[in-house]
Amino acid sequence: MLDQKSFGALWEAAKRLDCGFTGLPNLEGQPPGMDRLEEVLNTTAERLKDNYPYFHPLYAGQMLKPPHPVARMAYALAMWINPNNHALDGGRATSAMEKEAVTEIAAMVGWTSFLGHLSSGGTMANLEALWVAGQLHPGKKILASEQAHYTHRRISGVLQLPFESVATDQLGRMDSNALATRLEHGDVGTVVVTMGTTATGSVDPLPTTLELSAKHGFRVHADAAYGGYFALAQNLERDARLAFDQIGKADSIVIDPHKHGLQPYGCGCVLFRDPRIGRLYKHDSPYTYFSSAELHLGEISLECSRPGAAAAALWATQRLLPLKKHGEFARGLERGRKSALALFDKLKADSRFVTAFTPELDILVFAPRGESVSESSEMSRKIFEAAAKGNLHLAVAELPVHFWEKDLGLMKRDRDRLTCLRSVLMKPEHYDWVERIWELLSEAASEVFRTSAGGRAKESR
Repeated sequence: MLDQKSFGALWEAAKRLDCGFTGLPNLEGQPPGMDRLEEVLNTTAERLKDNYPYFHPLYAGQMLKPPHPVARMAYALAMWINPNNHALDGGRATSAMEKEAVTEIAAMVGWTSFLGHLSSGGTMANLEALWVAGQLHPGKKILASEQAHYTHRRISGVLQLPFESVATDQLGRMDSNALATRLEHGDVGTVVVTMGTTATGSVDPLPTTLELSAKHGFRVHADAAYGGYFALAQNLERDARLAFDQIGKADSIVIDPHKHGLQPYGCGCVLFRDPRIGRLYKHDSPYTYFSSAELHLGEISLECSRPGAAAAALWATQRLLPLKKHGEFARGLERGRKSALALFDKLKADSRFVTAFTPELDILVFAPRGESVSESSEMSRKIFEAAAKGNLHLAVAELPVHFWEKDLGLMKRDRDRLTCLRSVLMKPEHYDWVERIWELLSEAASEVFRTSAGGRAKESR
């Protein structure tokens, strides 16, 4: 099941890399512990078996997408050198590769003049974007939707910036009317627009937010950690399409290559539309930057040491699969969305389930129909467990009941949140497995309905 065919290509590339250092004197000896290397590696493999099969299409739970083989191999190749992209002294080749790869990500949103770099992930990238926002609007409030990632509240606390959540509409997106009302207070410095929420994949109304920014003068930060690459997809609905078409008008953007970009963890990316914000990073280091007058990536980032291997992996992947509309990489994103829509149609046509709304990207949420929200929530957890026994791995989430209002019917609203099932169909292969996923899900649901009091009542009617 695990790809092993690329090992030969890695071996040939490693020999080619080694040829670049033939002028050095021979290095005697070997690292300590090499006599037990095979034993420890085999033990490690045994320990790693205690994982869900994240690489397989029947894993449809969390946001886990296997790296492309070229990313794994390029990362491993770079690890023979272990470059550090904080400074050119520590990562000459990979610093150049990072700049090239990030330029291609920026071009995806229409930017040719910008400031940006890779990071250890979306959390650090968002921290940097909000740090810049706080420097430019000191003491002013950060707003994000109730469905924005919890990291924004945490980051605001770390930066000692006030934070406030804005209500969401029935589609899981920031409520534009609630935002407009809140902005009348005049104390907002930045609004975070989530381009693909982690719970439902909902895309906040960026065009409306940009109009409000022009009126009130706040910064717009697009947290596109999950959804950013969907700027390339051609099969989005109107509202999501309009939002991604205008993402280049945001002041800052975060995109995570380790989500849809086929990269190993951790690889995030932060971009700023105005390169002049580089002045905020100015600092002097008496030992890091002495050997080159060129721009060091460490001079425009909060993070110091960062793996050059991540840059090599991203660079290689984008050489193989360019970030172009209608290209092979973009078609993979489109297949993920087609998968989510196909499974959603099956759920919506089955009276045993309630659905919230049509997925905007490749995430969908659903729940078994119960006599009450409490019963439905309990059955969701049981279906989660029953499906896992059949090797179908989903996720569980708690979402506001108002997301489900259109489909609840006579269900008793005895809780304000519904525990539901969540499926992330982000692998291109998921489209070929929708029928099998549905078969296993339906079997798990039938088992739970048969053994629940509410289910037996339904079957008897």
